[in-house]
Amino acid sequence: MSQVERLLQEIQAEVSQTRAMTGRVALDARVLEAIATVPRHEFVPDNAREHAYCNRPLSIGGGQTISQPYIVALMTDLLDPEPGDIILEVGTGSGYQAAVLSRVVRKVYSIEVLESLSRRAQEILQRLGYDNVECDVGDGYHGWPAKAPFDGILVTAAAATIPPALVEQLGPGGRLVIPVGEPHSHQELMVVAKDAAGATAVTKALDVAFVPLTRAAPRD
Repeated sequence: MSQVERLLQEIQAEVSQTRAMTGRVALDARVLEAIATVPRHEFVPDNAREHAYCNRPLSIGGGQTISQPYIVALMTDLLDPEPGDIILEVGTGSGYQAAVLSRVVRKVYSIEVLESLSRRAQEILQRLGYDNVECDVGDGYHGWPAKAPFDGILVTAAAATIPPALVEQLGPGGRLVIPVGEPHSHQELMVVAKDAAGATAVTKALDVAFVPLTRAAPRD
């Protein structure tokens, strides 16, 4: 059995174990295909490549991580993505989540507050041919107003509260998937669904542990 096949088995087992909380009995086949085909080893530091297909988060430096593959798959699935969707990712990080999203939707806009991470992720995504991902440097708490509205928004770090700007930039029928909670305390993966009339409903999907959402330093 290959490393990727083993990883997919572990993800599917974890989906089964958490289905009572997430409501997901199985993940969309397109999401699993994206996990199977995106080369995670390209998005991790050289000294972590031997662990690239382990079902756990890995450090990418600067206090940041590449998320556990199960969490990447689950968060992607919770967006209920359609092939024609336009998605905003807040927190480019390694670029791995953006690459996975790019395989199941039409366009991914990804914003990262740390320029060094953004630059590295862009280089990897471009080299590997993920040409439907557009990256920018900025404070993702405010979203990306110029590209809104979005069919879905995925946040890869924990915010203390759900950012109002992200809810505002979510289009009718869209979904926001975001970990909410303080660092080193209880965090919950939340799903904000906006209906056709613009009303929102918030549900909890899972207890999680994410690095905090980094904000841009205030200007003088």
